[in-house]
Parts: sequence; structure tokens; C-alpha cells
Amino acid sequence: MRLALFVVFFAISLPFHAQDSLDYPKEPKVGLVLSGGGAKGLAHIGVLKVIDSAGVKIDYIAGTSMGAIIGSLYASGWSGKQLDSIFQVTDFNKLLQDKLPRQAKSFYEKKQSEKYVVALPFDNFEIRFPSALSKGQNIFNLMTKLTAHLDPSENFKDLPIPFFCIATNIETGKQVILDSGSLPLAVSASGAIPSFFSPVEIDEQLLVDGGVVNNYPIKLLKEKGMDIIIGVNVQDSLSQRKNLNNALEILNQINNFENIQSMREKRKLTDIYIRPDISNFNILSFKEGKNIIAEGRYAALFKFEKLKKIAENQTQQVREVTISPSDSIYVKNIIIRGNHGYPRSYVRGKFQLKQYEKTSYENIFEGINNLSSTGNFSRINYSFQKNGNGKDVILNLSESDNKTSLKFALHYDKLYNTSLLLNFTQKSLLLDNDILSMDFILGDNIRYNFDYFIDKGKYWSLGLNSKYDHFEQDVDFEIVRKLADLNDFNVNQVEIDYADFTNQLYAESFFMDFRLGLGIEHKYVRIKTETIIAETELNDNLAFTILEQTNLFSAFTYLEMDTYDNIYFPSKGFRFRGDFHAYLFSSKSTMDFSEFAIAEGKIGYAVSPFKKWAFRIFSSMGFRIGDNGTRALDFYLGGYGYKPTNNLVPFFGYDFLEISGDSYIKALVEVDYQFLEKNHLIASYNIANVGENLLSTNEIFSAPFTGFAVGYGLETFLGPIEIKYSYSPETTESEWFFGVGFWF
Repeated sequence: MRLALFVVFFAISLPFHAQDSLDYPKEPKVGLVLSGGGAKGLAHIGVLKVIDSAGVKIDYIAGTSMGAIIGSLYASGWSGKQLDSIFQVTDFNKLLQDKLPRQAKSFYEKKQSEKYVVALPFDNFEIRFPSALSKGQNIFNLMTKLTAHLDPSENFKDLPIPFFCIATNIETGKQVILDSGSLPLAVSASGAIPSFFSPVEIDEQLLVDGGVVNNYPIKLLKEKGMDIIIGVNVQDSLSQRKNLNNALEILNQINNFENIQSMREKRKLTDIYIRPDISNFNILSFKEGKNIIAEGRYAALFKFEKLKKIAENQTQQVREVTISPSDSIYVKNIIIRGNHGYPRSYVRGKFQLKQYEKTSYENIFEGINNLSSTGNFSRINYSFQKNGNGKDVILNLSESDNKTSLKFALHYDKLYNTSLLLNFTQKSLLLDNDILSMDFILGDNIRYNFDYFIDKGKYWSLGLNSKYDHFEQDVDFEIVRKLADLNDFNVNQVEIDYADFTNQLYAESFFMDFRLGLGIEHKYVRIKTETIIAETELNDNLAFTILEQTNLFSAFTYLEMDTYDNIYFPSKGFRFRGDFHAYLFSSKSTMDFSEFAIAEGKIGYAVSPFKKWAFRIFSSMGFRIGDNGTRALDFYLGGYGYKPTNNLVPFFGYDFLEISGDSYIKALVEVDYQFLEKNHLIASYNIANVGENLLSTNEIFSAPFTGFAVGYGLETFLGPIEIKYSYSPETTESEWFFGVGFWF
């Protein structure tokens, strides 16, 4: 039907096209104005593809917001077809939300970012809300990447196609014309939608979306001496009540009041006016990008004959630009500006780029992500300045004013039950590059976790950790008998109360992609029960039995690598951790102490050979060296959905702490089918051998314990929501595991 209407309209309009062409001068100067409109601005790409097909040479481009983003890239030499290919593969969720790759974060930052739901500024003991949902750093990164082929230019008139864009001074409410300086920065300012993106500072002006004051800068474009103006309008009409579902849509509606009124006059100034039908989309419909681009192309085809006539009156050829944004460059100098609080060594350590070496642009962008992931900078602007046979990388840092924050999270699992996490974080407490974090975990099992970390990037960093862990769990009576020398009781299950208090002082550094840590530790573990009252030396007529009480001091080391793309549902990457504790002495313990050591290693690999499918293999092994009476640090297997403490190991098919021994070996295989975005169907199989002194026997690879599990997982802003059904062939019993929220 649409095709038929197009043919009829095209046939009827031919005489008018011929008449209009009489008004086109020879060698016309052609300007292109592109309006803002959020996701609907992707329609500009469809229009540009038709302009390219018609052979029209554009002499000047003006844009606002999304029109500035698309227009600047076209002005930089990208064709409409190339822009189509670029934006078809762009992940707009990551782009708009400042979602950084997990690999960009340090180990400490990964741990911190993967357990909190909400973070609120708390400077001067006053709770504030962030100025915006996103800093817009990823948009700046993308624009820098796509314009890296250009020689640095202070004036946008020197681009392959001259260009300018519009932003709004948030302090004065006046429009600001951006036609020089950093092109990625200017475009970021023009598209900084209020409340969604943070304002951008340029020349001491705080700027936001230009659509607030001038969403269709046609008058300014005409002043550039343009004979013909091609205009593409993708701004919204006024929405009905049913479509005003979020704050961004309401702000956009308010902003459109004046824009719609001014467009009546501006349309009259437009020689070729193109208005794609984007009524079925909103400013966040980036998932519909393919259809939006198609609407832009369809609308421009109605003007194809007019565009063709313009091209026929132009004898100058369209300038072709060779683009190679992924080429390597030779880095001469790294110039750092704006780092008032963080030392140069810290910035260089995070940036991880060397001077006087050849590197790829991708490595530079990874370094920027590393800096951004620290959260210490409100914005990181950078540019490349030609220097002889190489380039200087210039970093312009804007340090975040927010040093104090409150963070919150929720969690439920069958072991710890309901938990509410309250966190207080203070940066730059004693040193510019330190961070203090205090977790208070309230609920059925009160806990805490304290961290103080001095981050020195690639150099040796120092840390202090103190934590208290606690839970109650029913376990088999035979597990209890291992902990204490008890007589027979007529019970099958005993409820134990498990408490762990651990303090660590450590130093860690990096080599290649591994981190290496060394430290000393004090650990106090106490396991008691009220289910049975036994006559022991420790009870002293108490209403409970202390099964074991251990107060240990150790030295430890660890080696770790983690390239998983997602800690909960990895689809690619590798993870390894080796840990060794040498327990040197004790005090006030229930057992006769002699020196011993515990070693554990874990390794995992994830791969996604097919779309929506991921395969994971995981193996771990742990053992004790030396004889000692303590059983509290044995390996306990069983359960799922909790953050393991000490030597607790998840294992499908068995309940928490159902299997125990001083050594174990385990393997896990999983198949993950992501049938919808963030929705996972997972099948799992694990096998293990657990026992005493497995390394000194020939039974280390025998496997008396197996378990199967099938489950569903959903990624949410609260963290993963998972439900698992597991079954063990050995016991012919099943277990259900249900968890909500990040693990902490």
C-alpha cells in the first residue's frame, strides 16, 4: 500500500519538480539542517543515504542534539551508508547509560560495583540526587573514535564539510553556537538532554541540549551564504497523556511547546523540507533504529527528483574522505590537565599507556574507560595533537566533587535469608587516591564489611579489610560430630550458628592481566548450637554448645585474573583465582594447634559460539596441608545463590553445608540460553569428590557426589533474580534455590 501511494505521488509531483528546478541557481551553495529528536534522529541517516544517491554536494551542515551527532559525522567524511552500518551495531544501552565494559574496572572496582543498586551523593551529610542519569562519557568516546581520522582543528569550517551545532547555556538560557574547538565535546554538549546527561563545560560555560532554545537552526545556516536549504525535522509533535510515561518524555513535551510554534516560521524558510513519519517512535526508541532509518529514507525519496536537480546544477564533485579510525598511532607525549587531587602517577597507572610507543586507538579508548570506571572524574575529555611523526594524547580531566556517598542494596537467599545493605563510602579521606567503604548488612543475619584501599594503579596498592559474617543453618548430625567429640544424640539435623570475624592487611600489584596479593590475617571462627547441650569444657552451663572456637593468625598470598563479561551470567571470558593461607599460630582455640596451610584454586571459562547461547566450564580444588584439630575451615559443599565465605563451596543437588572434608575437587558444566534480552534458561551439571587427605590417596578423581540443576535467571537493576531446581542421583532428593539481588 505504501509503495503504491509513493508511485502515485511521485507521478503527480513530476511537473512540480520541473517547475521548482527553475529556481535553482547554477553552482548553488547547499546547506543541510538537522533537528534534534533523540532516537528519532536516526531518521537523518536514511535521509543522508538518499542525498548521497542523488549526488548532492552539501556545503554546510547545522545540527542540534541528535542532528548534531549525525551531522558532525557526515561532515567528518562518513557516508550515509557507512553511518547506517555503524549505528546498526551500536549498543545504545551501553552508550546512553555510561555502561563500561567490566574489563575496564579494577578488581576492587568490580567488587564494589557488583553489589550496590543505588548510590546517592552524601557530601556534607546531605543526601543529594545526581545531576543526571549519565555523564555522557560513552557518547564522547564514540565520537572521538569516529573522528580520530581528522587532523585536530580549532575551526569546524576546516572539516570536509563545514559544520556548526547549537547548545544552551544553562545559566543564561541563551543559545551558544559551537563551531570550533573539540568536535566530540561540542557534539556532546549539543546532545546533553537535561536530567538525562550531565551538563558539559566549554569555555567556562555550562551547556546542555541545544534543542531547548533552537532545535532547527535554519536562520543561522542561511547566514552562512547558503542558496538552498535542505531541512530534516524529526522533533516530536505534542504527545497524548497515555504516552507521557516518564520524566524524560514529560520534559521533552514541555520543550516542544515552543519548538512546534517556531517551526511554522522555520518551515517556510526551508527549500526542501523532509519530515519523516516517526509518530510511532519516541526519543528512546533506539531498539527500533532500523525502522526509524527506513522512515527517513522513505520520506527523502519523495524529494528525490528535487535533490537530483540540485545535483545537476553542481559541477564540483563530492569530496571523498579516507577513514581509518582503527589505525595505530605513535604516542609521543601524554599531557595530563585538571588533575588537582589525583597525582600524575595515579592517572598514568590507570591509563596504562606508554609514551614513545606505537599503540592502537582501541588501547587508548580502553585506558579512558579505565579512568572513567574509577568514578573519580565527572568527565574525561581528550584529544590528539600532531607532533612530528606521532601524536600527543591530551587528557583534560574534570575531577568529581562528590567524595562521599550512600549506597543501598537488597538480597535474599536460603542461607542468609533477607538482607538489607547500607553502605557509606568516603574517597580521599587521608590520601588523594584512597577510598573507605563500610557495609552494614541488616536483616535475619547481621553482618558488616569494612574496606580501606589506597589505589596506586599499576603500582603496589595497599588495603585493609575487616568483616563479620554470620548465619544459621540446619546440618546433618555427622557434620557436627566432626566438629566436636560428642556422644550420640537422637537427632538427625542440628541447627548451627556460624560466626566468622576476619581482619586482613594486604598489598597487591599487577603484572600482565593478573593481580598478585600478599598479606597477613587474623581470623576468629565460632560454631555453636542450641539444638543439643553437651558437657564440654567450654559450655560452663550455657544454654548452647560451642562446637568449635578457633582464633588463628596467618600469612597469605593470592593470584587472580578475571576477564568475565558478566560475573553472574558470563558469556565470554576467563577467570582464575589461586589462594594460599599458612596458619602460623593461634590463641584461645578449642583444638590443639599445629601449623597447617590451606590452598584452593578456581578456574572458569565462558564462550558464546552461537547467538543467544553461552557455554561455561568451571573447576575448583582445595586441600589442607598438615594435621590440625580444627574442622571449622574444612571445605563444605552444597547450596547456591549466596556469597561464599571461608571455604563454603556452592554445589547443586545438595543443601548448604551438606558435604564436608579437608579436601575436595569439583567440576561444573553449564549451558545458558538467553531467549530474551537479560532472560536466561540455564542447565547445569556438577560433580565432586570430597573427603579426607584426598591428595595422599588414589581416590582423588573418584566422584561419589553429582548434581543436576535447571533454572531461570533474570538480570534486573536489583541484581540477578534466580530460581533453581536441583537433583542428586545419589540421594534421590531435590532442592530448590531462590535468590534475589546482588550477592554480598
